[in-house]
Amino acid sequence: MSTTKGRVRGALSAAGRGFVLSFASLAGSVTLFVWTVLSIVFIPLGIGLLTTPHTLELVRKHANRRRLLAITWFDIRIPVPYRPFPEDLRTGFTGRVERTTLMLKDPATWRDIRWLLVDMTAGYVVLVLTVGLFVYPLEGFVLAAGLWRVFTDDRYWYAFVPVDSQATGLAAAALGVALLAIGVRFAEPLLRLHFVITRAMLAPVQEQELARRIDRLTETRHEAVDTAASELRRIERDLHDGAQARLVAMGMSLGTVEALIEKDPAQAKKLLAAARESSAEALTELRDLVRGIHPPVLAERGLGDAVRALALRLPFDSEVEVELSGRADAAVESAAYFAVSETLTNAAKHSGADRVRVDIWHTDSVLRMSVTDNGGGGARIGAGSGLSGIERRLGTFDGVLAVSSPAGGPTMVTMEIPCELS
Repeated sequence: MSTTKGRVRGALSAAGRGFVLSFASLAGSVTLFVWTVLSIVFIPLGIGLLTTPHTLELVRKHANRRRLLAITWFDIRIPVPYRPFPEDLRTGFTGRVERTTLMLKDPATWRDIRWLLVDMTAGYVVLVLTVGLFVYPLEGFVLAAGLWRVFTDDRYWYAFVPVDSQATGLAAAALGVALLAIGVRFAEPLLRLHFVITRAMLAPVQEQELARRIDRLTETRHEAVDTAASELRRIERDLHDGAQARLVAMGMSLGTVEALIEKDPAQAKKLLAAARESSAEALTELRDLVRGIHPPVLAERGLGDAVRALALRLPFDSEVEVELSGRADAAVESAAYFAVSETLTNAAKHSGADRVRVDIWHTDSVLRMSVTDNGGGGARIGAGSGLSGIERRLGTFDGVLAVSSPAGGPTMVTMEIPCELS
């Protein structure tokens, strides 16, 4: 019974999502396709140089929104293969010309345009089927309830059933029940098919994906080297300003104790007490430093318990759900732990949330983590943001980061790292 209810709820949810998405698929894709074609056609006239960059940006946002829905609803990952713009891109009219040229030379731009054409045709048809399998049966039920009487003089066809009597009205209702049963069974697969079609159109071909991965690996290698150097400088600074300074002071105090132990035992005892206190503080700082490099609980008990211990120190309510059948490599666990840690820190500092939930699980050779808070939303991946640093950390392991954070919340940060569990 619970399985049947769950399937019905899932089918109704898929139909509702398909209904909403059908408007974006038709109106959004048709409008953007027409605007894009007109902007490109008007480039020789100069008008297109002003409109094309803005239009293509809207197309990319439209496609990225569909990518986000694909991974959120059905865990279908569609790469974002757009080439980055150079940092020295000029402004003004010259900059618009350069921007237009770069975007039109990007193969991903033309894949987006082809996808718009497919999305407003085949993609829209699949969405209409998803919704229609729930809406069309209602007509059969209404005909059986008595609406057939309106068509006694002129036979009305419900699908392949001619309706002109109560008996044929009941036949229409029976057909409606059959269509509704088909909808319950196939609504979710049909909606998933829509995103499979989207992936087929937007995902780069193998050669382009290989080139993108090479560029990505080169970029993340440089970022990993820079991050490691920065981390080393931080450790050196913390040692120099903290534990090292205390140990030097403690050594000087012990030297003074040697000189005073016979002349002024009382003063020597005070210095020994101060030295003992300094040694305890130095030990605490060293432990904190080690915990910042690799928390002992992570090495001893694994990612799940380490994140639970991390959540206990948050200034608001937290819930951690972990489903792991083993442990990942130490480097992957460390990257995952600090990615979650930085995400929780961002939530505590900027979201205004009073509750957060962390989910960690492993499926299809991918370690997945999501952090959801009930804050005000508005989180974005951008230059200088904490989320950008998390994205770079995950990129070292070929991982990805997705953020859903509408204004008013909630915020959901999803992180993935390809790995195997031992």
